[in-house]
Amino acid sequence: MKKTKIAYWIFTILFSLMMLFSAIPDILCADVAVNSLHDDLGYPLYLIPFVGVAKVLGVVAILVKGYPKIKEWAYAGLFFDLVGATYSIIAVGTPLSSALIMALPLALGVLSYIFYSKTQMLTNVSL
Repeated sequence: MKKTKIAYWIFTILFSLMMLFSAIPDILCADVAVNSLHDDLGYPLYLIPFVGVAKVLGVVAILVKGYPKIKEWAYAGLFFDLVGATYSIIAVGTPLSSALIMALPLALGVLSYIFYSKTQMLTNVSL
């Protein structure tokens, strides 16, 4: 149980930091966010801060103890964000090597969710 919780927190903190650091430029509509989302991928400007706020809310939801249904939805939303970003990168004709960068946050998110599920199962068994 202890190793599972440690692995969960390691993956969750790394995943949360990656998502949070990617959300800050979105919320601030920084040049890097506008260039990548609007100029390169063609998304409307009004979507950029919305996505950033949604990422922050998702990070908060996965870090707060309790509320398992909200946590499940947060994991799903963050996963859809990453898959959508990966697809968008590929769809505009960017080389596949650029999309491979998305493998790290996707892997951290999946591992965080897997270990979250394991901790939930262990907690329910011990009741």
